[in-house]
Amino acid sequence: MIDMQNQRDHRRVEINKVGVKNIQYPITVLDKRNKVQHTVGRLNMYVNLPQHFKGTHMSRFIEILNEYRGTINIKAISTILDKMKEKLNAESAYLEVEFPYFIEKRAPISGAKSLMGYTCRFLASLTNGHHSLVVEVTVPVTTLCPCSKEISQKGAHNQRSLVTLKVTFRKFFWIEDLIRIVENSASAAVFSILKRSDEKFVTEKAYENPMFVEDVVRNVALRLKSHPNITWFSVESENLESIHNHNAYACVEKQRE
Repeated sequence: MIDMQNQRDHRRVEINKVGVKNIQYPITVLDKRNKVQHTVGRLNMYVNLPQHFKGTHMSRFIEILNEYRGTINIKAISTILDKMKEKLNAESAYLEVEFPYFIEKRAPISGAKSLMGYTCRFLASLTNGHHSLVVEVTVPVTTLCPCSKEISQKGAHNQRSLVTLKVTFRKFFWIEDLIRIVENSASAAVFSILKRSDEKFVTEKAYENPMFVEDVVRNVALRLKSHPNITWFSVESENLESIHNHNAYACVEKQRE
């Protein structure tokens, strides 16, 4: 049968990324407490396409996934990229994995246990023979407005905020440790279950620890700048404002070395 993808293309336009998107697939993630966590990832897989090829072989991406079934994790990503480059005759390869990651958290006073979900991503690439991996995690937190507290005789408005942190690193680290850095940089953490005593504690903690969106990203940045394992980071915070019809946003990014 004729291999249409290998037919020559005469338009002389190289394609930077071509592949498959939005593949749902079971993956394993290393878990600090339980060693391994099984979850479901949403994957995007791409390679470059030289100008003289008409198309790439889309089925080969799925074949590679099936080959590494049960071992798709952060340690296997480099091997998967190498395989994509080899099997698709490409010069560069890209793999993006988004997945929910769950941590058991205890409420601060009652100790009530619950699972808290976080959205995580692995953004991996192989270009010019160099492997690169960015780990991203989005952490919900609570922030209380310093201005509202200062000008109000009673109370202060607060909101749930989404902090998105991206990092590159020298050696392996735990996702839980990144999450803890973010939560410790906000007015208070967010929990799945809070009893009345817990709600009182979290509310009062936030009130005693007011922060603008700018404060949160600066706090995270300071913790990461002094971290010996982190080589680059980007931290974004978005306040889902409770009394405004807009969101507040701030971002700090370390310059790449």
